[in-house]
Amino acid sequence: MRNLIRAPRRSTAAMVFCVAGAVGWTIPAHAQSAGVDPQATAILKKSTDYVAGLKQFSGEVQAILEAVLQSGQRLQFDTAVTFTVQRPNKLVAQRKGDLVNQTFYYDGKTLTLYNADRNVHATLPAPATLDGMIDLAADSLDIIAPGGDLLYSNAYDVLMQDVTSGFVVGQAVVAGVRCVHLAFRKPEVDWQIWIEEGAKPLPRRFVITSTQVAGAPQMTMTMTHWNTAPKVVEDAFTFAPPKGARQTEFLKRPAAGAK
Repeated sequence: MRNLIRAPRRSTAAMVFCVAGAVGWTIPAHAQSAGVDPQATAILKKSTDYVAGLKQFSGEVQAILEAVLQSGQRLQFDTAVTFTVQRPNKLVAQRKGDLVNQTFYYDGKTLTLYNADRNVHATLPAPATLDGMIDLAADSLDIIAPGGDLLYSNAYDVLMQDVTSGFVVGQAVVAGVRCVHLAFRKPEVDWQIWIEEGAKPLPRRFVITSTQVAGAPQMTMTMTHWNTAPKVVEDAFTFAPPKGARQTEFLKRPAAGAK
């Protein structure tokens, strides 16, 4: 997702106004000044620092990926993700959805991807840190983990790179949890984040809009069932091939400039 937020809309405000007016809702007016509101960045920094300081945690992500056909028709594809992280260098995540059924295992030494539908797996050496593994997966393997930007130890810097504007939209409720809604913009990407209020400023929703892609498709990630002190067994991050599993190789992204 780091690539999504760095890479590749009638106005969003106008769209919201039209929808709200049609059904009789009232959308609070916000004085959106040019530039980045320090209050918005302070809330975001508090959240990213909190997540970066957690030694281990787990949760679930419901991701909705939009695709826009050449005709302009929009399609949505769902993926459910369960994940467990142990800093500085362990992660296991299972993705099940319309397009994929895969489990990632990262134990600080290797990264393994297992496809249960085909009973195949691929393994390669991985960097010794979670940050390095996320970079490797995105840059070399073209594997984008939903919510991966939020796992970096320097998530604030990653998220804020090239941001041109940002503001506090207001209070909101995500899956029954009171949150603060923030909105940011950078070249080619608009993104929003909903952060839980209170002592545990956990991210609860993350929306990325590719503004330079036809139809401005979005990825929406709703994060639930956060556990900041899960009971984790050490071998949870190590892949054990099921019976009959076949080993294959990762398809690596071509190097820049390669033909």
